[in-house]
Amino acid sequence: QVQLVESGGGLVQTGGSLSLACAASGRTFSPTGMGWFRQAPGKEREFVAGCNWNGDTTDYTDSVQGRFTISRDNAKNTVVLRMNSLNVEDTGVYYCAADVSTPWLTQRRVSEYEYWGQGTQVTVSS
Repeated sequence: QVQLVESGGGLVQTGGSLSLACAASGRTFSPTGMGWFRQAPGKEREFVAGCNWNGDTTDYTDSVQGRFTISRDNAKNTVVLRMNSLNVEDTGVYYCAADVSTPWLTQRRVSEYEYWGQGTQVTVSS
């Protein structure tokens, strides 16, 4: 079992920045692939960013490429999503997820992640 707790969400104006953190506990944090997803009202949960077990491979959806950065600290069992130049389309509930089956990969599909946090709300105002 892996327990994930997100923090750092909030309200920010267009162009602002936020950092989301995901704290993991339970089984060994590494090796696990980690991902960030988001879900806007009335929409499906979508992939935002992911990294493999040691962080040397990262992946981003096109809309956040160059604005968001995912990083992890295995010694502290945390993964961080740094979000810059936020816009209203970035609004949603952000979820942290852990992939224990294929930790050497960065996965984009929701079904590839076995463990999920409860989510944290990010609201970007215009």
